[in-house]
Amino acid sequence: MTRSRSVKSNRKTSSRPLKRAHGAGSSLKVQLDIDSRNVLAQAAELRQMSLSSYMRTVTMAQARREVDSARAQIIAMTPEEQLAFWEALQAPPKLTSAQKKLAALMRDIP
Repeated sequence: MTRSRSVKSNRKTSSRPLKRAHGAGSSLKVQLDIDSRNVLAQAAELRQMSLSSYMRTVTMAQARREVDSARAQIIAMTPEEQLAFWEALQAPPKLTSAQKKLAALMRDIP
């Protein structure tokens, strides 16, 4: 059985940005299995940072990249994601007979 750890939150779960007073902080609750928490703790230790500081640093950098990419309408992928995408393009799935019939119908629609 996998155990989870959490960090206290003072707001409802939402992906909407928070409105905050100048200089005010905010907490965020994160559910992690014990293995994930251990890996994060090891990574934080390697950088000689607290786990909270590591999470803020890494998460914010990644979130900013994703928001900037979305605004610029650019797809940003890690090297591993690029390879998986390329491999998927090189080996397209075989269409089923139902998919082939649907494609034929769609081509005939003006």
